[in-house]
Amino acid sequence: MRPHADREDRPTRTAHPTRTAPTADAVRHNGRSRPRPWRRARTVTAAAAAVLSVCGLLTAGTSGAGAATRPAAAHAADNPYERGPDPTEASIEAPRGPYAVAEKSVSALEATGFGGGTIHYPTSTAEGTFGAVAIAPGYTALQSSVAWLGPRLASQGFVVITIDTHTTVDQPASRGDQLLAALDHLTRRDSVRSRVDSGRLGVMGHSMGGGGSLEAAKDRPSLQAAIPLTGWNLDKTWSEVRVPTMLIGADGDTIAPVATHSQPFYESLPSTLDRAYLELNDAGHFTPNAPDTTIAKYSVSWLKRFIDNDTRYEQFLCPLPRPSRTIDEYRGNCPHTS
Repeated sequence: MRPHADREDRPTRTAHPTRTAPTADAVRHNGRSRPRPWRRARTVTAAAAAVLSVCGLLTAGTSGAGAATRPAAAHAADNPYERGPDPTEASIEAPRGPYAVAEKSVSALEATGFGGGTIHYPTSTAEGTFGAVAIAPGYTALQSSVAWLGPRLASQGFVVITIDTHTTVDQPASRGDQLLAALDHLTRRDSVRSRVDSGRLGVMGHSMGGGGSLEAAKDRPSLQAAIPLTGWNLDKTWSEVRVPTMLIGADGDTIAPVATHSQPFYESLPSTLDRAYLELNDAGHFTPNAPDTTIAKYSVSWLKRFIDNDTRYEQFLCPLPRPSRTIDEYRGNCPHTS
C-alpha cells in the first residue's frame, strides 16, 4: 500500500457503539467486523461509563476546559518541564508547532555506535532544556524514510535525531542499541547537548526500527517513552518493558500484520504500565514514511505526556480516542499513572 499523505480525522458516517469504561480497551471502526481473538468483551452500563469518564477527566486535572482556562504560567509552576503554549487539537495536528527549528548533521565518522543522522532542535533556549527523541528507520531503509518526524516533533519542543543504521539490514536488537547510542551522542558529545535534559528521553522507530524501539525500552528502563510505528520483531513478548509505550499499527499492514506484531506486543506489556494501541484505518506498513496527521497528533501527545510529564496533553489521550476515518481502534489505560 502506498504511503498516505497528511490525513485529517473526519467523523464516521455510521453511529459509534456505546463506549466502554476508560480503563477498558475500546473502540473499533464500525465499518469492519474482523474477528479479534485478543479482544475481550466488556459489559459496562452507560451510566457507569459516564461516571468513570468524568473521574478520568478529574484525575487528569488539566484536560478539557480546565486546560484552556488555566494560565500557562500556573502549569509551569507545577511542572518545570512543560514547554510551549497550552495545546489545542489544531496545534498538535499542525505541520509545525510553536518553536522555530534548526538542523544539523551527524556524519558516520562523528557517530559512535550508530550510522550517523540528522538533529532537529528548537532554536530558543529561553525555557531551558528539552527532552530528546531518537528515531530509527526500517529494514533496508535510510533515515530519509522517517525524516518528516524530525522537524515536526522538534517544532513541538523536542530535540530529535533521526538516524542511519550501520547497515540497512541490521536487525531490531542492533537498531535498539543504535537508538540508545544516538541518545548518548545527544546528551554527551554533540554540541546541542546543553539543550537536552538527559533524564527526559524517548525512542521511536518504523518497522524493524519500531522493533528496535521496544528493544531499547527493554534495555534502558529509565527512558520516558517509546513509540513503535508498524513495528516488526520476532520477539512477541515484552513483559520486561517499564517504559510508557504507544504501539501504532496499520489495519492493512501485510509486512508486520497487527495480529502477529503490534497486537501481541501491546498485549504482552504489563497491564500496570501506561500503554496504548492505536490501529490506523485504511493504512499500510509504509504509512509512517510520509507525513501523517494522526501519527503526529498522538505521538506528540504521548511524548509530551510522558517525556515532559505535561498533563495538558492528557486530554488528547483520555478518554480513549474514538474511531474515525483514520483510527480503526484504540486501546489503552485511562487515566495514566506515570
